[in-house]
Amino acid sequence: MRLENTYIAVDGVGETTERELWASGARTWSEFDPSLCGPTTADRIESFIEQARPRLDADDSAFFDRQLPSSERWRLYENFRDEACFFDIETTGLDQMRDTVTCVSIHQGGETETLVRGDDLTQGNLEALLDGPLLISFNGARFDVPFLETAFDIDIEAPHLDLMYPCKRVGLTGGLKAIEPEVGVERDRPDLSGKDAVRLWRDHERGVDGALETLISYNREDTVNLKTVADSAVERLDRKLLP
Repeated sequence: MRLENTYIAVDGVGETTERELWASGARTWSEFDPSLCGPTTADRIESFIEQARPRLDADDSAFFDRQLPSSERWRLYENFRDEACFFDIETTGLDQMRDTVTCVSIHQGGETETLVRGDDLTQGNLEALLDGPLLISFNGARFDVPFLETAFDIDIEAPHLDLMYPCKRVGLTGGLKAIEPEVGVERDRPDLSGKDAVRLWRDHERGVDGALETLISYNREDTVNLKTVADSAVERLDRKLLP
C-alpha cells in the first residue's frame, strides 16, 4: 500500500469508511469522488489530499507520520523504502543506565555500515546516519531508540517503523530470529543470539582473535534481514486490507 491509497489519515475517516471508498473505486487519491461519502467527510478528504500531494512530492515523511495513527505507520514503507534506514544495535546488557552500546549497524540503499565502540561509534556519526526519511527496526521503539538516546544524548526524531507491530498483525509472532524463517530468511550463523553478542564483545575486550569480526557480522546480518521482513510484512498487510 502506498500513501496515495490512504484515507485513514483524514480526521473522521476510520477503517470502515476507507474500505468503502476503496470498494467504490477510489483506490487512490486521484480516483476520489466527493459523491462517494457525505459532504463533511468529502470536504475533509479533499482538503487532506490538497495538502498531502505537495508534501509527498517533497518526500516529507514526517508530515504523514504525524497524520497517520501510529498503528498505520507501516503505510510509509512503500513510498520511502528506497531511502529507508534499517538499523540494529548490540549492547553489553539490557540496562540503558548501566550497560553500553558496542556496535550499531545501518543498512540503507543496499549498503551496510557498522559503527563500533572505541572506533567510529560517536554521537555525530549516529546523528548523521539516523537522519533518513524512515527508520526501521525490530523492537527498536522499546529498546534500540531509548538506549541510543540515553547513551549518546541524542534525540532520534525521524519517523520510526518498529516492525514488531505490523508483523504481529499478520501472524508473524516472536522475536526477529523466530520470524525470519517464516519469510524465507536463512542466517549464516543461526546459532548466535543476543547473549552471544554480549559474550563476543567481552571476548574482544580480552583480545580474543576474531570475536569482533563475528560480532559485527552478526549485527550487520540483523539489519540486512530487516528489509526482507519488512517487505513480507507489508505485502501481507496489503493482501489483508486492500480489496
